[in-house]
Amino acid sequence: MMLPRDSDAVEALVLRARQAQAAFEAAGSQARYDRAAQAAAWAIMEPGRNAALAELAVRSTGLGNVADKITKNHRKTLGLMRDIAGVQTYGILSDDPATGVTEIARPLGVIGAVVPSTNPAATPANNVINALKCGNAIILSPSPKGVACCEMLLGFIHAEFDKIGEDKALVQMIPPPGSKAATQGLLELVDLAVVTGSQDNVRRAYSSGTPAIGVGAGNVTVIVDETADLRDAARKIAMSKCFDNATSCSSENALVVVDSIYADFVAALAAEGGALVPQDQAEGVVARLWQGGHLNREVIARDADVLIDRLGLTGRVPQDTRFVVVETEGIGPDHPLSGEKLSRVVALYRARDYGHAVEITRAVLLHQGAGHSLGLHTRDPVRPVQLGFSMPSCRVIVNQAHCFATGGSFENGLPFSLSMGCASWGGNSIDDNLHWRHFLQRARVVRPVAPREPALEEVFAGYWAEAGR
Repeated sequence: MMLPRDSDAVEALVLRARQAQAAFEAAGSQARYDRAAQAAAWAIMEPGRNAALAELAVRSTGLGNVADKITKNHRKTLGLMRDIAGVQTYGILSDDPATGVTEIARPLGVIGAVVPSTNPAATPANNVINALKCGNAIILSPSPKGVACCEMLLGFIHAEFDKIGEDKALVQMIPPPGSKAATQGLLELVDLAVVTGSQDNVRRAYSSGTPAIGVGAGNVTVIVDETADLRDAARKIAMSKCFDNATSCSSENALVVVDSIYADFVAALAAEGGALVPQDQAEGVVARLWQGGHLNREVIARDADVLIDRLGLTGRVPQDTRFVVVETEGIGPDHPLSGEKLSRVVALYRARDYGHAVEITRAVLLHQGAGHSLGLHTRDPVRPVQLGFSMPSCRVIVNQAHCFATGGSFENGLPFSLSMGCASWGGNSIDDNLHWRHFLQRARVVRPVAPREPALEEVFAGYWAEAGR
């Protein structure tokens, strides 16, 4: 149960947020909403602040690396600002005389956002910007390791708010050290719960009684077929797998390679710094990567040299190794390599042919990561669409570095986001990338129009002709 002081503190946060949001909306305008969103974006993108946030994130969480977090903070926020530029989130959205319906943009109110330690600056910034763009207030609940980074981010946002005269109570966080009880209390009091991170948090959000958006677990599986450009595929996979030490839920976790190009692709991976661990040596890696049934915190999201040392691979892999490729066949709870590894380790499956590769990929996703995304490196234009029709996945990423593509890219049409909905496959309420539309609701003014009631023949003529009356 929540302690009284936790309950009082959370209720006070929400009350301040409600008062601030009501004033924000009452005196709102598109210009004001946009300016607030821009202030929050510049708070994380200003180079000195970005660097400070990235350094603190790595120092306090032990996850990822500073250079890549700087890149992530910048590109994810820049892409989001591109996506929302010119988007109308205030006022009359449409007025259709034919239907008599006028649609008006309305904020949701107060958003409660639970954010993970893997991206302790980029994810909350993304949520804050989307919330403000749509006229909402937002309260953040960071993971324990992400508290310091969230505090710094809020300090930067509030400093920008001082410049434009905006109410700081629009963006708040649960005060440290926080607790599960305080987070649960927040989820129960707000108007929308948005949860990125542990599936336990997602389930608690959905059961909180508050409308909720949770996102599913990632366990990206990528097929490399016999038509693929092997060098290009290996380069993109290596780039994605190594970025921020594989903290992204969109980082490749399994590669499924058809037999006819298997040896050539392994060689292409080696040229990109991917060291192969044969299947008969995989057990040693598994024993060090998982301890007591959990991922080893001394291994996950670490630099390559630390990873190699912790996995006992020093002297057994080339000195220029950037990531480790472990051969395996097993899939399921008794085969940890088939799940998410949150490290520079990727499982490698050998498929007889493309059809077998699809079967393996389906089995891996149904074990873990259903709904999130899969990848395909191919020159065949038909296969990606077939996967879209048949696989339990909301996204089929074609010939791209997966962790850069899944959450939006300047080279594809997905919205920039750090939270990917996984639909019914992943137990989620959304099937797309979390973006501004999820932070907005609409009121409809409905007027009478001339009646448009069809005759039965207009509706059923075709059916009657085929099936009879």
